[in-house]
Amino acid sequence: MQVHAFDGLDLTSVDEVCRILEEAAAASFDAVCRRGSVDWVDAPGRLVATGDIHDNPLHLSRVIEAAGLNGDPADTPDSERSHLTLHELIHGENLVGGVDFSYRALTRVAALKVAFPEHVHVLLANHELAQIVGSGIVKDGVRVVEAFNDGVERVFGDDADRVHEAIALFVRAMPLALRCETSRGVIQCSHSVPSPAMMGRFDVGILDRELTEEDYRPLTGSAHMMVWGRHYDAESLEDLVERWGVTMFVLGHEKVPEGARFVEPCAVVLNSDHANGVYLPIDLTEPPAPEEAPSMARRLAEPVYE
Repeated sequence: MQVHAFDGLDLTSVDEVCRILEEAAAASFDAVCRRGSVDWVDAPGRLVATGDIHDNPLHLSRVIEAAGLNGDPADTPDSERSHLTLHELIHGENLVGGVDFSYRALTRVAALKVAFPEHVHVLLANHELAQIVGSGIVKDGVRVVEAFNDGVERVFGDDADRVHEAIALFVRAMPLALRCETSRGVIQCSHSVPSPAMMGRFDVGILDRELTEEDYRPLTGSAHMMVWGRHYDAESLEDLVERWGVTMFVLGHEKVPEGARFVEPCAVVLNSDHANGVYLPIDLTEPPAPEEAPSMARRLAEPVYE
């Protein structure tokens, strides 16, 4: 039987939901692995990297299981835990009468972060950022920010503003990336990287410092540029490799119908939300070359037996 850190959580209680989100924000900032706007981990160990989740509860459960984080933290030795990246959690297809209740997925992941603060790495993504700054996103004809707001207001009524504030607190605590120091170089997981057109305005030093409110501003903020970046090419990736000392990028954000794709010279793009969604297990002691990684991705439509 699956056991999760969020089992028994009352997702209709304003006090409980706000408490979990606020505790997760504190856990994000206070984690030993946090440096600047990045989580850092070192080999040995194991990484379970994911792409966009978009409120897919089955796939979320399976990546938690694959990372060995589906038990009581007190009964789970560190040696059995993997590092797990999660991002793009909200704004899924599971609407009820046009209303989005994916605040629940965000709160469940917040509870997981509280339980495993050094192993769960909830990365900033464009949909979470859009939600807290009010940017308009239309997905499959749905205005997703408004649909999410409707879900919070449907459940919490006059207390909806408290929940929105707690969500914003958690989102602003999310790191931009997870960086893994391995014997074969640095693996960096992030939702995306800036597009080539943005590089002239992007602050490449953002990973070494705390984020500011300016970083979140639409179009001009460096955090915004990073999570919204598309159409990066070999030249722009090589530029970031040189500036950041990265051997392999593991990204989401782009649509990948097959689940995993290699982008020359050193990026792997994952999707974890659709029928062909995958996760990528990486042994940090002997990580694969970037071009080999997509063949190692595992389908989430199949049960995990690890």
